[in-house]
Amino acid sequence: MVRRIAKETLDVLGCPDAELSISLVSDRKITALNHQYLQRHRPTDVLSFPMGEGDFSDINPHLLGDVVISAETAKRQADSKGHSFEEELCFLLLHGMLHLLGYDHEAPGSDARAMRRQERTLLRQIKEKGIIVA
Repeated sequence: MVRRIAKETLDVLGCPDAELSISLVSDRKITALNHQYLQRHRPTDVLSFPMGEGDFSDINPHLLGDVVISAETAKRQADSKGHSFEEELCFLLLHGMLHLLGYDHEAPGSDARAMRRQERTLLRQIKEKGIIVA
């Protein structure tokens, strides 16, 4: 399911040849990553590590980067929002992938609304294709 969501999303966004790594991890592992890279001492739902930034960004233009999702946090969030684990996992994957593609809802001057709109559009398309059941 995760692979299918990623493939469909890349196709819809016009980058069918792009590559990314997706990891589903525990709260413990994502807390360590969150601390190491963002100096935040807590678990989070998703982290994205874009390869299109920094000194070596031009080595492989098809390599988008890594998306790391805490399965434990995704499960808690799904329960609290009253929808399926699969839907939450899909949303977090879409969110992480959009970050890899340059969307940013936290940076000053960013268009957080554009990112949220894109997330909703992609999630609706994934549901319409029957990849996940809401």
